[in-house]
Amino acid sequence: METTIKWTGKMAFSSVTPSGHEIKMDAAPEVGGENTGARPTELLLNAVAGCTGIDIIMILRKMRLDPTSFHMDVKGDRAEVEPKRFTKINIHYALEGELPEDKVVRAIQLSKDKYCSVSHSLNAEITVSYSINGVNGEQQL
Repeated sequence: METTIKWTGKMAFSSVTPSGHEIKMDAAPEVGGENTGARPTELLLNAVAGCTGIDIIMILRKMRLDPTSFHMDVKGDRAEVEPKRFTKINIHYALEGELPEDKVVRAIQLSKDKYCSVSHSLNAEITVSYSINGVNGEQQL
């Protein structure tokens, strides 16, 4: 999967995802942004919840179960000092319908422990490279 994120001025960036959806990101006004898009950390928190939610619906459907309602309340605790990473993410799943508890628990466990690629990517090794004016940088970062 690949994407290109473009700087659109001040602290704002935009991209079109590989699936064709536009994403706008920006910083808060107090740090030089104009609040024209979501903060990257907000997107990360939503991505974790969205990924696991999709997993859970897929797993429940394979079990021939269909929730009548489903939402998630998500809380991310962040470190006080830079890089202010998420130290804990809590997701509360609220499902309604004729759903046996053991099946719901199994779907949540499978998503958490096996399937959610976003949450498992939070421990990914991140490598970086750079170019300036079209010339690849020589420093290893």
